[in-house]
Amino acid sequence: MPKKKKSKKIKKSKIIKKIKKNKIKSKIKTNLKIPDKKTTTLGSEEKPEIKKIKKQPTEKRIYNLKDYVVYPKHGVGKITAIEKATIGEIDIQFYKIFVEKEKLTLTVPINQQSKLRPISSINQINKCISILKAKPKIKRTMWSRRAQEYDQKINSGKIYELAEVVKDLNKNTDIIADQSYSERQLFEKAYERLKSEFEAVLNISPDDVKKKMDKALGRTQISEEAE
Repeated sequence: MPKKKKSKKIKKSKIIKKIKKNKIKSKIKTNLKIPDKKTTTLGSEEKPEIKKIKKQPTEKRIYNLKDYVVYPKHGVGKITAIEKATIGEIDIQFYKIFVEKEKLTLTVPINQQSKLRPISSINQINKCISILKAKPKIKRTMWSRRAQEYDQKINSGKIYELAEVVKDLNKNTDIIADQSYSERQLFEKAYERLKSEFEAVLNISPDDVKKKMDKALGRTQISEEAE
């Protein structure tokens, strides 16, 4: 009988020790304030650090009166005026650009001139002439798709792409049967756009520019017969 009492006492003492250990552990946790993983992740999601990003200053190119510029959808134009207007208590300065080929006057705000570009340099014109002299690249895709690509190049405002369209659509002939109506339209549009920029850069007569371009394209016989 006394042996049984001892075993019961030993068991009770072990249980008491365990309870004490658990209490001590819980006290340590509360004192250290160790946060759970769930609370930390939620806390970081709820209060993220917001950093203010400064906007980059927009570079504005200053054009002067009588400067030639290129507007992609309309080609070469000349700045005829630089005017100011007040719209909603905001002063806006803009360019008046006259496109002679289309008899059109454009109004372009100075702070929205990303589409404008200055006319090409003489080196760029010389590179265009070498493009015109190269062999045309004709793709085997459907004409509707090619026509769309040519139209995008014409309206891109990039002079090298314009020269490529002229080169690829050049047939070395003025016979209408050799070109479809849409082909001829695109060729003439690209040719006139390129010609107007040649005139502005080289500062020579339209006839001399035509002779220069036709010579590069191998259309000298056509221009001689026209004369």
